Amino acid sequence: MSVEPVEVIQTPIRLEYDYTPGGARSRFLRGLEQGKILGERCPNCHKVYVGGGSGACARCGVPCTDVVPLPNTGTVTTFCIVNLPFAGATIEIPYTSASILIDGADIPLMALIQECPADEVRMGMRVEAVWVDEAERAPTMDTIRYFRPTGEPDAPIDDVLKKMRADA
Repeated sequence: MSVEPVEVIQTPIRLEYDYTPGGARSRFLRGLEQGKILGERCPNCHKVYVGGGSGACARCGVPCTDVVPLPNTGTVTTFCIVNLPFAGATIEIPYTSASILIDGADIPLMALIQECPADEVRMGMRVEAVWVDEAERAPTMDTIRYFRPTGEPDAPIDDVLKKMRADA
């Protein structure tokens, strides 16, 4: 009697881990908990990082200690429309994930776009953050529920991309 090898198995899987953020990421996450988007400016090239990366300028290699409050608005630089369902999904398919250049920052932040049909999202679209209720805020990216269109005219995407390239 021959036994066929198992080639595919479908089963729920969960991965839990502890993450210890550094100083820059901790400041960014604590800012989100307070309903603020915080960036950090390089003292040499003045590039503003958002998202609390390493805490050092990628270009100059020096610590970024100047904390910069940023607005809740930005511009979609690139985006992806997700049409594939996945296990545990809590958002309706299709949905849009986008790189958003927060006004005053030089590095985009990845976030969801909602309150807009996926086929209407475009590069240059002006968006604003939608936050969870104040009582639900925590030091996590989930504190910003998503971004939605502001209704402002689109930013000229060539100008936005040129600024990002000049800052690279």
